[in-house]
Amino acid sequence: MAITSTDPLLGRLVDGRYEIVARVARGGMATVYRAQDRRLGREVAVKVMHVHLAEGVDGASFVSRFRREARASARLSHPGVVAVFDQGVDGDTSYLTMEYVPGSNLRGEMQAGPLTVGRALDLVEQVLDALSAAHRVGLVHRDVKPENVLVSDDGVVKVADFGLARAVTEVTSTATGTILGTVAYLAPEVITSGGCTPSTDVYAVGVLLHEMLTGALPYPGEPPIQVAFHHVHEDFPPPSDRVEWLPPEIDELVAAFTARDASRRPTHAGAALAAVVGLRGVLDDEILGRAAEPPDATPRQEPQTGSEELELTGDGSPDDAVDEIPAGFFTEVSVRSNDTEHLVSAPTRTLDPGEKRAEAPARPHRRRRAVLTWMTALVLLVGGGALGTWWWHTEGPGAWTTVSTHLVGATEEEALELLAAAGLDASTTSAHDDEAPAGEVVATDPAPGEPVRKDGTVGLTVSLGVLMVQVPEELVGSQRTEAVAALREAGFDVGTDLAVHDDSAPEGEVLDVSVPEGSEQPHHTVVRITVSDGPAPVRVPQVMGRSQDGAESDLSAAGLEVEYTDPEPSVDVEEGRVLNQDPEQGTTVRRTDTVTLTLSAGPPDAEVPDVVGMSSDEATAELEDAGFDVDVNRYLGGLLDTVRFQDVDGTAPVGTTVTLTVW
Repeated sequence: MAITSTDPLLGRLVDGRYEIVARVARGGMATVYRAQDRRLGREVAVKVMHVHLAEGVDGASFVSRFRREARASARLSHPGVVAVFDQGVDGDTSYLTMEYVPGSNLRGEMQAGPLTVGRALDLVEQVLDALSAAHRVGLVHRDVKPENVLVSDDGVVKVADFGLARAVTEVTSTATGTILGTVAYLAPEVITSGGCTPSTDVYAVGVLLHEMLTGALPYPGEPPIQVAFHHVHEDFPPPSDRVEWLPPEIDELVAAFTARDASRRPTHAGAALAAVVGLRGVLDDEILGRAAEPPDATPRQEPQTGSEELELTGDGSPDDAVDEIPAGFFTEVSVRSNDTEHLVSAPTRTLDPGEKRAEAPARPHRRRRAVLTWMTALVLLVGGGALGTWWWHTEGPGAWTTVSTHLVGATEEEALELLAAAGLDASTTSAHDDEAPAGEVVATDPAPGEPVRKDGTVGLTVSLGVLMVQVPEELVGSQRTEAVAALREAGFDVGTDLAVHDDSAPEGEVLDVSVPEGSEQPHHTVVRITVSDGPAPVRVPQVMGRSQDGAESDLSAAGLEVEYTDPEPSVDVEEGRVLNQDPEQGTTVRRTDTVTLTLSAGPPDAEVPDVVGMSSDEATAELEDAGFDVDVNRYLGGLLDTVRFQDVDGTAPVGTTVTLTVW
């Protein structure tokens, strides 16, 4: 018979404030709901930790770490990270309140097929930018996967689930031997030892990039334990094994991100981001706009929600699927799907047929029974008082006190004095803080107002002040892509460029930086660079017919250079004036471009016809046909109309006037 169940949290008011409206997703560690914050009148996401994680011997430790990591995550402020607003406990419900991001996640976007190279690199850049902010304050995500990369309706990418994966991993890896995380994206060191560094997140981003480009994970259809074996003992396959046209630069980037040796990967997300920016600069538009064909439909090792758990049971019974795994790797691994809930019931003991009930003792005498009753009551009274006193001072309210609310904001010396006066020990750690000055307590563990044993220890987090980062040198004069990569690798956010025209600097060269090179600046400083846009555009003026000096003056005023070709003869343009120009008048060019001018050499030379003895009309016609002007002087009225003399003979410039004497 089918059994249906309704989520008991739907419609419930959590902590008297958050009204649960709908369930968004369920994972291996928590369920996420869309809720309405009645106090502030806004829509939020409420993540409720599964009740079974808080049960058992390590439940209190888990909840404590869950709260501490939630506070650490809430201190992480970055536009690419889902913001954490609140955390608390309502009965047996431990919850986080986070920013609600309407839209989908990267898994939904990839369902349509592989992404273009440009889109995949853009998503990776945004994810690494968010992770770099976390790495700078000492947080490691540990569960980077498509389900935790949210893409809002307006296209903004946000990374989710900071803090919770870290808290669960710490507890289970040290207490029960369970490593939580999606096995397809786990780095080798997490599988073998449970340890992780910021480069662990870089490994997961490398797997994510491979999946976006090829449309599939590298080991589809294999059991999770076999996938873990591949990660530990084999180099990660290059994307070009499936998509042949992908350039080797992409294979090299994925190989760097997914190196089995963590020391060979980029040490943190900022360094990885610089590598991606550098790669984008060498890829042409054709590659960036191209996407692979969707892979054939094959079983894929990619959970749709939550995490898969690798549980190290340590019972000495190796699984047959991992016979080749060396001793010491782990003894037995059981893989549990997120979507399966486990119910463990205590076995029922069956009475052995041979057993017999003990016969009831004989009924005592009425008086004897009364004496025994009074004696029993007396013993219970005395013993119960002693037991109650013991319980009050060892496990009850008498064994606990609360953490002072005056610790946060006090100096380290003041906080130590307060704890000593309360009979509590202290342990201190240091961390950079953007607001608190150096030496001030910024957090306690347990938190202010929370219970702590009277003989317990309170952890103090003391501010080191704002984290200062050195600005790289030699940025001015470098190319924009190089400067941006250097600033991001140093840990800075880079603002929008200021583009200016410059006659001497080529397009893309850095002209100025908003902060002094080599100086130390707060890590959250947004650095803005001024970049050359090359010489300014201008229109070529009209200089044809101008004298050489006039043409040079007009072109120089427009910021243009001048060069000349050999002069050419011209009947129409006076010698020394501009006969032709290239480019033509009205063409748009950039300042410092060159305009080529051709000057007129004047009319060309031609042979002067000999017209002596001809009639005046015949002579005039022949000279004009040769390109010369004619002037006729007639004597005696030109009685015989015969040319007797001409003043020009041989060769002369075309257009020269030839004077004829006729009589």
